[in-house]
Amino acid sequence: MAMRQTPLTCSGHTRPVVDLAFSGITPYGYFLISACKDGKPMLRQGDTGDWIGTFLGHKGAVWGATLNKDATKAATAAADFTAKVWDAVSGDELMTLAHKHIVKTVDFTQDSNYLLTGGQDKLLRIYDLNRPEAEPKEISGHTSGIKKALWCSEDKQILSADDKTVRLWDHATMTEVKSLNFNMSVSSMEYIPEGEILVITYGRSIAFHSAVSLDPIKSFEAPATINSASLHPEKEFLVAGGEDFKLYKYDYNSGEELESYKGHFGPIHCVRFSPDGELYASGSEDGTLRLWQTVVGKTYGLWKCVLPEEDSGELAKPKISFPETAEEELEEIASENSDSIYSSTPEVKA
Repeated sequence: MAMRQTPLTCSGHTRPVVDLAFSGITPYGYFLISACKDGKPMLRQGDTGDWIGTFLGHKGAVWGATLNKDATKAATAAADFTAKVWDAVSGDELMTLAHKHIVKTVDFTQDSNYLLTGGQDKLLRIYDLNRPEAEPKEISGHTSGIKKALWCSEDKQILSADDKTVRLWDHATMTEVKSLNFNMSVSSMEYIPEGEILVITYGRSIAFHSAVSLDPIKSFEAPATINSASLHPEKEFLVAGGEDFKLYKYDYNSGEELESYKGHFGPIHCVRFSPDGELYASGSEDGTLRLWQTVVGKTYGLWKCVLPEEDSGELAKPKISFPETAEEELEEIASENSDSIYSSTPEVKA
């Protein structure tokens, strides 16, 4: 029986959503952080999209956001020439790391003791979060603004991308190991630790490389310019989104296009699979995040599969179900925390 994809729409941002990241799976589920040009990164429950809180403090567009593995800390990169580290449980700002130009990307080491940053001043910086007063280590070599920087190989190496180059660095020696050059602008980069795979998008291409050697593995061509792509944790599928407002789902082994969905009302800037692979999130120029099911029709999170009456001719449609007390609980939380990170409650809707 044919099933229809019914994404969850997460409202609340007032400008384009330009980056998002999931935490690992914790005893409390997993979490999702979004970066937006409105300068107000938001934290949500990952499987439902329910708003938890907004981190208030930046004075410019937020270009990058990430969570550590256990979702106890968040980090953000912004146009106000700062990166900030937050307590993701209380919402308190823990430290502000001043830069000399716009900061575009942040990433924690696995033990959350170090933060990697990159931005328009072409430098990679490594901050010791246990010694915030200490000067950061700096790595130079990029010839244009850094768009993305990620720890890899158990934090022994660093991957970074500027306009048309991806570079691999050795953490211990702070030197470049290898680089990849592209004939057009690199739009995104994702690192998959299991299998050491690097996903790079540029133009209409989605390319997969070894994160250890940067050797090519395979590449796919999409029908439109792609801004972001993500590989499923089991490496069965990949999803990608870009300038034509659509999300594409491909078979990773064959490259066959399996599905495409249009739900956003603007170009898609970022897309990521959840850590359990059950859904993927997309952020768009239209100011919303949307959550999409990997397997349409499966009962998961707020989705509940409801089969139509026999012989009705209707498509089976996943129903969005909200707990009866959800609204009351959110109102109670918001009133209890009116002086902290919580502001008016954004909504999640089908």
